[in-house]
Amino acid sequence: MSVGSKRVSLTQYLVEQQRNHGLIPSQLRLLIEVVARACKSIAISVNKGALGEVLGTAGSENVQGEIQKKLDIIANEVLIEANEWGGHLAAMASEEMEGIYVVPNRFPQGEYLLMFDPLDGSSNIDVNVSIGTIFSVLKKPGDSKGVSEDDFLQPGTAQAAAGYCVYGPQTTLVLTVGAGVAMFTLDREQGSWVLTADEVQVPADTKEFAINMSNMRHWAPPMKRYIDECLAGKTGVRGKDFNMRWIASMVADVHRILTRGGVFMYPWDQREPEKAGKLRLMYEANPMAFLIEQAGGAATNGQTRIMELQPTKLHERVAVMLGSKHEVERITAYHLEAGAEKTL
Repeated sequence: MSVGSKRVSLTQYLVEQQRNHGLIPSQLRLLIEVVARACKSIAISVNKGALGEVLGTAGSENVQGEIQKKLDIIANEVLIEANEWGGHLAAMASEEMEGIYVVPNRFPQGEYLLMFDPLDGSSNIDVNVSIGTIFSVLKKPGDSKGVSEDDFLQPGTAQAAAGYCVYGPQTTLVLTVGAGVAMFTLDREQGSWVLTADEVQVPADTKEFAINMSNMRHWAPPMKRYIDECLAGKTGVRGKDFNMRWIASMVADVHRILTRGGVFMYPWDQREPEKAGKLRLMYEANPMAFLIEQAGGAATNGQTRIMELQPTKLHERVAVMLGSKHEVERITAYHLEAGAEKTL
């Protein structure tokens, strides 16, 4: 996971992937670099906090009916403006916008589609807890003339790249292009992204779980069963003690799991039974599932591999269980068992 003493920049890493593995066409490399520059700009706004007058709510709602923070809007605009000028990008979709944003046709039409959650965990902005930006890149369908919302409705397995930037004590960019997971730390003095971890792996076993326990009474029986076993500790069927972690920022929780293992869960609950879950398939679940799988972990909705789900709409929601492989397999098995019992 650690890298040598030689400083490798993000651009050098991407060029190396392009040369040695043929995974990154030049257009995709340029797109990733634009997203990385946008994240640097967002990091500056986040770091200024109250000094930059960016804290608090904006007095508006996003497409999901959630109150927007000032930084939500700032981050969204930064990503749109940064990517407007690239001929490699055809269109964008954001968790904060109802429809897609077609890139102005100043250049030959781009080959890629970008989806992003501009500021994940924004409820933590005002209390100075780590937040982040999540992004996912898809190849634009080759037989498509122009760009439509349907072009974005591809399963997670079609992702060309995915990643996130976590704005914490360090600003870290985590990336996969389908050849493992790499982490880059922002050198604030030099203004460059430096490779600080490569070939990241999530341990298959863990003693940590992340979930919002206040919702336990609303969960389905398989989810309750798993958590009850964790809470029973050494005296229970698992025979080991677990620690619970919950930051309420998916980026921060997933970053911890990529760093030292664990399992993150945001399950279905009965308060909104018609919704499969709270997290967004296209902007959160798919890119995080891609990263976790590339690091040797697993990601399901309790029954199906997340990246195999076929999206039916831009802002589709999904239940999420991801992280250390053996724990995700256990949670999934409990859900499948419960489903089988219902059909008997």
